[in-house]
Amino acid sequence: MKSNTACAQVQEVNAPDSGAEPEGAIPSTGSVIAVIRAMKVLDAFALGESHLTLAELSRRCQLHKTTALRIARTLAQSGYLVQREDGDWRLGPATGWLGARYQAGFDVQNVLEPALRALTLASGESAAFYVREGNVRTCLVRVEGPQALRHHARMGEGLPLDKGSPGRVILAFSGAPGELYEAIRQRGFHWSIGEREQGVATISAPVFGKHWRLLGSVCVSGPASRLPQQKLEEMAKTVIAAANQLSYALAGNTGTAAPLVRESYWHP
Repeated sequence: MKSNTACAQVQEVNAPDSGAEPEGAIPSTGSVIAVIRAMKVLDAFALGESHLTLAELSRRCQLHKTTALRIARTLAQSGYLVQREDGDWRLGPATGWLGARYQAGFDVQNVLEPALRALTLASGESAAFYVREGNVRTCLVRVEGPQALRHHARMGEGLPLDKGSPGRVILAFSGAPGELYEAIRQRGFHWSIGEREQGVATISAPVFGKHWRLLGSVCVSGPASRLPQQKLEEMAKTVIAAANQLSYALAGNTGTAAPLVRESYWHP
């Protein structure tokens, strides 16, 4: 028979959040609860929101105010959150530095940005590089085109993989099954018009690293009125060439890229 002390401990662990869970408590998934809750607090800030009240943080994270406050103060100690004079909370400088290090891991300054700038000049439209983050894609780097009317993508925003050519290409060259993805693998690119956002046209091709590891997709985008199907298909070789050059550079090769024999091929 269990002692009263043991029973009380079991009840405490299984009880709903009271803001006083044991330090480092680990649920059945193997994740640390405190870390998950801290990430929820950071993720509570939507794009464009400069600050949030403690009550709003508590509501969005589904945490008691005392728990949300304790997490916020802990994050503030490391610079990930800052409390304003009016009591509201905002993201701290450490989050910006974390994002900068994330981008640096993709050779943004040395490889991606110059390549996208060259693609923008060649196509006359905006160019971007997308990477997969779990079940979404995010725009890591973007270079705006010279046109006054252009499509604007938000850096870092999570977008669906199955809407728009950048995500479709990532899915295809990640091995997604189906006739659509097999066709994308065969031709080495994909275009879409109005699939994710009405009036926007895109064309994308895959970018690989060493040993044919998929890194992401390079994309040219613009208004559908300026990029009909025929125009997109005419741009295919330009986009594929840019993707191949990026693949060559990001794989660590320093010589001149081999001539493009065929549009694309894929090693699973």
